Amino acid sequence: MNIRIYIISFIIMLCMSFSLFAQQVDYSVVSVQEESGTEFTKITTVGDYVCMPLVNRSGSSLNWISNRILDISHEGTQIAYLSCRNNTVNIFIKDLNRQGGSVQRTNRTAIWDFSYSPDGKYICFSEQRGNENQIFQTSSDNGYVCRQMTSGNQDFSPIYSSDMKLLLFARQERMGVSIWSYNVGNNFLSSYSSGMNPCPVPGEHAFLCVRTNASGKSEIWKIDYEKGIETCIMADPNKNFTSPVLSPDGRWILFVGESLLHGNGFVYPNTDLFVCRTDGTGFAQLTYHAADDLSPVWSKDGRFIYFISQRGSIDGTANIWKMNFNY
Repeated sequence: MNIRIYIISFIIMLCMSFSLFAQQVDYSVVSVQEESGTEFTKITTVGDYVCMPLVNRSGSSLNWISNRILDISHEGTQIAYLSCRNNTVNIFIKDLNRQGGSVQRTNRTAIWDFSYSPDGKYICFSEQRGNENQIFQTSSDNGYVCRQMTSGNQDFSPIYSSDMKLLLFARQERMGVSIWSYNVGNNFLSSYSSGMNPCPVPGEHAFLCVRTNASGKSEIWKIDYEKGIETCIMADPNKNFTSPVLSPDGRWILFVGESLLHGNGFVYPNTDLFVCRTDGTGFAQLTYHAADDLSPVWSKDGRFIYFISQRGSIDGTANIWKMNFNY
């Protein structure tokens, strides 16, 4: 998988929810036979203008933007997402316990991705500004004031460590993508290893990340940066895996992977949701729909998964969906 950033076309493509393959596959159904036993609930509406990550298809090959553009609040009562409105991309927040519109949380131009802080007080995000991507922090519920964390580089996928002492992120450089951290207390920057999509492991000096192997396939790794131990958790010679997220109880890793659907005279490469245990066992595919299922996050109790998909839409419009986790 090519994990370089498509900076120039990002805003345009992120806002496009219609796939070039929509004429060949049926997005209109909510679920398919392979997903029996799983309940799917649509959380948003067309008027929420949910962004859909770019998915590139060429023959049987597949590339997609794997940055986190969906997250759950600390209390688990609100969901934040990226929305494209008036030619800008910003963070909006929707209440999960009642019907209604969404509240705009940022007033920026081109936000790439974001995540809540563990205590729920902040949202950290990356924004494209010219030829750079810079990381900022803002309050999760008050005002538009932002604190700038990094500058002069291409930084994205910010996420706090569980103790909130570090802000992990990925940095794109000429030699590839690597995981860095910003020390909130002293403003120091540290570089750890190659990779992207960092996901801190609570209680450990470690994180999950995505790496590309020599064959171009992306894999999920665990990096213990205190002991210097690197472990490959999930790899497949025929599949790409991205966007790892730990379950609240620390037993499961949720992630995006690719699959192939066979239609009438064509093969359709697709993105679906998968899980495995933290040691790589218990691998299971969760979704099988022709729509692209992306940017998954856990509910705070681990019983449900939220994700972005065009399922249930004739014209391929992206929405946030909720599904139960049966394992």
